[in-house]
Amino acid sequence: MDFKSLKVYQKAFSLAMRIFEESKSFPSEEKFSLTDQIRRSSRSVFANIAEAYRKRKYPKHFVSKLTDCDAENAETQTWLEFAYSCNYLSEEKKVSLTEDSYEIVRLLNFMIHNPGKFGAGD
Repeated sequence: MDFKSLKVYQKAFSLAMRIFEESKSFPSEEKFSLTDQIRRSSRSVFANIAEAYRKRKYPKHFVSKLTDCDAENAETQTWLEFAYSCNYLSEEKKVSLTEDSYEIVRLLNFMIHNPGKFGAGD
């Protein structure tokens, strides 16, 4: 199995792509602040999943990387809320993106609590 076949990786990649598209409409003065931050945090989730998967031989490293993913995902949720508060996202978009983010949390938590199911320690 490759990390790209993990459901959590696919969902995180998809969410980052959706955020990328939505953030194209953010004001130009946000380019080096909100736009950059939300794109980086959302991309870090799937990138860290890939890194975690490669470190699964070492369960503690695997879980540590997954908790990094969870933290980046929480940061993304915070930026989504901020973008909504600034009227850069509609409520519908914010809710949809946030729900996808929470699905990623659930999948990450399953992996964190069940590393052996993902080959950790093998």
